[in-house]
Amino acid sequence: MNVRRRHISTVALTAVAALGFGTLTACSSDSAAAGDTGTFDVVASFYPMAFLAEQIGGEHVHVTSLTQPGQEPHDLEISARQTAQLEEADAALYLKGLQPSVDEAIGQSPIATKIDAAELTALEEHGTEAGHGEEHGDGHEDEHGHEDEQAHEDEHGHDHDHEGGDPHIWLDPVKYAEVAEGVGKAFQKADPDHAADYRKNTATLVKDLEALDEKFRTGLANRTTDVFVTSHAAFGYLAERYGLTEEAISGLDPDTEPSGARVKELQKIAKDDGVTTVFYETLVSDKTAKTLAGDTGLKTDVLDPVEGITDHSRGEDYFQVMEANLTALRTALGAR
Repeated sequence: MNVRRRHISTVALTAVAALGFGTLTACSSDSAAAGDTGTFDVVASFYPMAFLAEQIGGEHVHVTSLTQPGQEPHDLEISARQTAQLEEADAALYLKGLQPSVDEAIGQSPIATKIDAAELTALEEHGTEAGHGEEHGDGHEDEHGHEDEQAHEDEHGHDHDHEGGDPHIWLDPVKYAEVAEGVGKAFQKADPDHAADYRKNTATLVKDLEALDEKFRTGLANRTTDVFVTSHAAFGYLAERYGLTEEAISGLDPDTEPSGARVKELQKIAKDDGVTTVFYETLVSDKTAKTLAGDTGLKTDVLDPVEGITDHSRGEDYFQVMEANLTALRTALGAR
């Protein structure tokens, strides 16, 4: 399902910002939370949050995503127009720690219902190496001897730490389901007139996520290697869930350039662990991944962090893209 977006003139937006009343859609002229209409107006920070809002809210919500299709979420800077949207919405749904400008804007907004997905499940620390999984959680030291740190510095000395832990929780269907349940409860509280529908829609979504979890468990059960290489460390939760090890070229920040030592290390890991594929993603450059693959004689493929749906995505919504990810992982890991 694609996120519905408002198309509003500059004049209208200026009036909204200046007068501080009204709303951004014709179908929602007043606050739904106040009980004046049947539309609950939700501003979501980026696609995984917008998808939750639409699935849970159904016909009762109008969802606007602050991050446009094809835009890298980590790079988002909030505009004056988006600030106006936040001030006029009934609720904001975001994931603190992923988009600093969103965190700041929502923190400063007067919006009554602020839903932070990071508070709805447990966050963990992941670095360029993550995983071994709940099924292999023996705590053994990495055989390659490299450091596994959440925060690291790029070549310019900038620290790319995500305060509070790795934010990529939606790539683990189990954690995403936990967030969905929390969002459903928040919607029920903020818009009680439609609480029964929100509760029903949440249950349906959680059931679908449980089915997706089972597909990953069975689909990855018989494999020849546990190790996969990605362009940036977005898949730590997925790796832990299914007993895998993610080796990332860069860390949690997709714009961080890897050191020469890291590249050599990955070449050795690929050889030692039978890695066949270097994964890249749809919203950031594939140059480094393809260079590494070329130097090591490996194949390349897409492993999508589902941060946004575009014409290049292997599916039209979260579930379709995640199933495409499963297919790609099965091939790369030699699953039978």
